[in-house]
Amino acid sequence: MRIFNYSALAALLFISILSCKKDSQMQAPPPPAVPVVDVVTRDITSYQTYPVSIEGKVNNAVRAKISGYITHVYVDEGQMVSKGQPLFKLETKIQSEDAVAAQSAVAAADATISAAKAAVTAAQVEVDKLTPLVAKGIISNVQLETAKANLLRSKGQLEQANAAKKQASAGLGAIQANINFGVVRSPISGIVGAINYREGSLVGPGDPMPITTVSETEEVYAYFSMNESEYFDFLNQTPGETVKQKLINLPEVELILPNGQTYNKKGKINTVTGQINPQTGTIQFRATFDNQAKLLSNGNSGTIRIPQHLKNVMVVPESAAFEQQGATYVYKVTNDTIINVPVKVIARENNMAVIGSGVQVGDKVVGKGVGKLRPKAVIQSVATPLDSIVNAIKPVFRS
Repeated sequence: MRIFNYSALAALLFISILSCKKDSQMQAPPPPAVPVVDVVTRDITSYQTYPVSIEGKVNNAVRAKISGYITHVYVDEGQMVSKGQPLFKLETKIQSEDAVAAQSAVAAADATISAAKAAVTAAQVEVDKLTPLVAKGIISNVQLETAKANLLRSKGQLEQANAAKKQASAGLGAIQANINFGVVRSPISGIVGAINYREGSLVGPGDPMPITTVSETEEVYAYFSMNESEYFDFLNQTPGETVKQKLINLPEVELILPNGQTYNKKGKINTVTGQINPQTGTIQFRATFDNQAKLLSNGNSGTIRIPQHLKNVMVVPESAAFEQQGATYVYKVTNDTIINVPVKVIARENNMAVIGSGVQVGDKVVGKGVGKLRPKAVIQSVATPLDSIVNAIKPVFRS
């Protein structure tokens, strides 16, 4: 009887295990429902962005032409000034004293000239008096030749006196110029920058830092750099035979200010250095922006946006592309099975990735949620319009 009970118990246990296993197999989860989109073509305007530094069209460092202490500052930072307008006054006491001495030297030279002229006149009179006497044989020729020698010597002294006056006058002119240099004037019309030295500061021509900078900012230059790869893309993709023609064919560009706003004037890229910087491996471009309203200042920063008009290019939602080990992939769907396919993304704009190669128009790819999937997984495809995914993507950061 006890043997029968154990056998019945074992049979019930085996049946229970089989039942659980069968229930487990019946309850296996179905494939996940995944949004799938078609690879389509569109006309897209994408933007290349580069950080820029902004400078005035003309930036003049203002330096003292003579050494001296600043006694007065006539302007303030940010002030609009005109060419030739006084900016600073330097102490010129020593130069003024030198000018008095130089004026005295000029007066002494004038006196020497007057005396030399009188000597020349007297010597000429003597020669004129002796010449007829020698001709008549009244006196010897020796006296006449002596008088002529005196005349030549007097004329030489007069020339020396004139040269001495020129030298004294030049010295006076230089001192007066230095006195004039005691007023530091604006070299151009523009905006005064930071004033680095004020009253009581000793300044001079050899100072490492200028007293201030005056910038002409009715137009400003925005400088940015491309690496070698980007530069050759520019050469290959922009129409034109020469670099100059390619620059002319580039569209107008936008300037994004540090606060995220777009500057209200568009600019034009008009120069490229044409030489790779060996330290940075980059090449510099320059764009020009109108700045009549003086909204931009010398030293501002920002971001330049260069539009690129792409015609009839393949696009997928940006959420469909993912990166692994430096390469970009999408999940291509075939018979509800996904495989990861490497693709070349040539631009990203408006929540879309522009695909250059790797898929074809009409291919079906996973639209979003790629981070939860694995290659060769079976899914339940849910046909989804591309725009419904693109328009649903929200930026992580909002201004």
